[in-house]
Amino acid sequence: MAINTHIAQTAIDFQGLAELRRSSNKEGDDAETMRQVAGQFESLFITMMLKSMRQASLAEGMFDSSQSDMYRDIADQQLAIDLSARGGLGLQDSILRQLGAMTQSKDMTSTSPSNSYNIDTIKTRPKLEIAEKLSEAEPIKPYALTTGSPQKEITFDSPESFVQQLWPMAKQAADKLGVSPDVLLSQAALETGWGKHVIKGADGQASYNLFNIKADSRWQGDSVVKGTVEYREGVAVKEQAKFRAYDSYQQSFDDYINFLQTQPRYQQALKQTHDPEKFIEGLHKAGYATDPTYADKIKRIMRSDTLAQISQLSRYS
Repeated sequence: MAINTHIAQTAIDFQGLAELRRSSNKEGDDAETMRQVAGQFESLFITMMLKSMRQASLAEGMFDSSQSDMYRDIADQQLAIDLSARGGLGLQDSILRQLGAMTQSKDMTSTSPSNSYNIDTIKTRPKLEIAEKLSEAEPIKPYALTTGSPQKEITFDSPESFVQQLWPMAKQAADKLGVSPDVLLSQAALETGWGKHVIKGADGQASYNLFNIKADSRWQGDSVVKGTVEYREGVAVKEQAKFRAYDSYQQSFDDYINFLQTQPRYQQALKQTHDPEKFIEGLHKAGYATDPTYADKIKRIMRSDTLAQISQLSRYS
C-alpha cells in the first residue's frame, strides 16, 4: 500500500489526523498505518524539541511579537513534518521496534484473549489503539540526547583547591572576555566563599552558580530560592531572591560570559578588560551588586598573596 501523502503534509493541514483516523478503521496495510502513527509521534517530538530550543533564548528580539511568534511556531511545525517525512531522527523505527517487542511480550505472557495484542491481532482492532499502547512502553532512548546529566559536585576544602580545580574553566572564560583568569576567580571566590557556600536548592542539590546571577524574567532555566542581603539606599536589607541553577560549573562560566556580553549596561566595563581593577569597578558601577564595597572586596582578593601564589602554580600545572 502506498503512503498516503495527504496525512500531515503541511503544518496548516487540519485534515491530516482526521484522515488517519478514518484509515485506521478500514482494512488495509496495518504496517503502513503503524508507520504513519509513529511518524506523527516523531513529528510531535521534533516540534517539542524545537520549542524548547526557542525558549532557551535569554532575551527577546527587537522585532518579536505575538504575530511573529505564531508564524515561527508554524514554521517549526512544518520543519518537524518535513524532517519526519525524510527519516527524521530515527524515532519512527525505534517506536515500531518497541511496539513490536511490547505486543509480542503481551501475547506471550497474557492468558486472556481480550488482552492478547500481537502483530496478528492488531488487524482485528482499530489501529489508533497503537498510539494508546505507546504510553505504556518504556522511554525511548533518543530522549536522552536532549538533556545533559548534572555534574558530580566538586568539593573545595581550601582556596588552593578552589583555584586549582576551576583554573582551566576560568582561563577559557577569561580568554573569551579578554581579562585575566584571576579576575573571574576572585569574583567567584567572593560570591561563594572560595566555593564553600555555593547556593543549594531545598533538596540540597548545588546550583553551580559561581557568580550568584539572579534568575529574572529572561531566564528560562532552573532556579533556586535563597535568602540574600541587598543594600537599598545604603541600608542592608534581607530578602528572598531566585538565582540561576546550572548542571555544572562550566555552564556557570559560560552563562557569566553570555550575561555580561548581552546586557547593554555592562558594555562599558567590557571595554576596560585590559585593566582588571577598572573592569571590576565598571561591573560594580553598572549594578552587578548592591554592596557598596563590592569592587574593593574583589580587588583585595586579586591583590592577595594567596591568590597570586596559587594562580602562579596553576598556570604551570
